Order: sequence, then structure tokens, then C-alpha cells
Amino acid sequence: MTASIPRARPASRALACLAAGLVAAGCAQLLPRARVEVESPWKTFDDARAAVERIEPYRTTTAQLKALGIDPYATANVQLLTYSDIVLRFPISATFPMEKLDRGLRECLEAGKECSGYAVAVRETKRDRVGNFWADALNFHRVTDVTGWSFNALVLVVGGRAVYVTWGGQPMIREQETTRQPLGPLQGWGEALPGIVR
Repeated sequence: MTASIPRARPASRALACLAAGLVAAGCAQLLPRARVEVESPWKTFDDARAAVERIEPYRTTTAQLKALGIDPYATANVQLLTYSDIVLRFPISATFPMEKLDRGLRECLEAGKECSGYAVAVRETKRDRVGNFWADALNFHRVTDVTGWSFNALVLVVGGRAVYVTWGGQPMIREQETTRQPLGPLQGWGEALPGIVR
């Protein structure tokens, strides 16, 4: 008489399916995540914009600029601009009359070395790999969501007072990077093969 092989009970099958589902769901959490945050006193695009919008040309002093966080000696990612740097940013040609420039910018260019400036550049981005864990891990198909914001501003100063201010940037960054490699982990072997043969 042959011994019969016991069949898996329905409860055992259900537990096995549940465990497999948990493993699959947990795999997505194993995908790499990265964050790039440029140090600044502002945590959001709106915070940075609000600070710059408080600058009043011909009224705001350099001491008040420091209080707003625009100080290259105390705040990271605020660049101190010389007159030469400013001229390179605004290459005025002979065919463009100075009278058409903003008053503050014109006075800065006319002031020569008495004019200096501050360039602000801050950003925050997150990179999250999404999609199928095994396709990503084996390098077949990789999808990365990029989110965040960036902000930049320019402040020109003459005689200890701000005379010109402008700002811009990207309040919302939403990008998706997709990489497909049909051979997966073998994709780079073609480049490595000549070295291996030698």
C-alpha cells in the first residue's frame, strides 16, 4: 500500500498567499529614495518669495537684508556679487539706451564699484524610485519620480540700500525619469567584454 502525500490545507494555502503578498508589498519600500536640500532659512518656495518681496527699493538697508536671511556671510547659498559680476549679467549694448532700464539697475551700472549685489539660489528636490521592485533591482526597467521646488533672486545694493530686486524659479517640480534596458544586468557586458578579453 502506497503512502498518500498529504494535501496542503486551505488555511495553509491562504497563509502562504498572504505571506507572498506581504513580501511583494514590502519590496516596493526597498527601492532607493534620495533628497537634495540646499541649506537656507526658507523651507518652501513661498517662504523664500515672501522674504524677497519684503525688500523695498531705496528703503531696505543691508542690515534689514541680513534680517531677511540675505547675507552671504551667515546664510548658505547666497552669493556676493562684485560690479564685474553684475555687468556680466546685464551686458548692455550701445544700441540699447540706458534710459529704458529699471531705475535701480541703471543707477547700479552707473555707480561702478559702489554697486554690489546678492544672488540667492535655493532648491529642494526628492527622488523616489517607483514601480516594480524586481524590474528595478535587476536593472530592466527603472522609474524615478522627481519632485520639489527651486528659487532664485537678485538684489542690487548701492550706498548701503537695495535699489533693485528681482526673483524667479520653479514653485513646483514634477518630473519622471524612465530607463529601460532590455538585457537588464547584462546590458553593460558589451562595454566590459573587450577589457575581459584583453
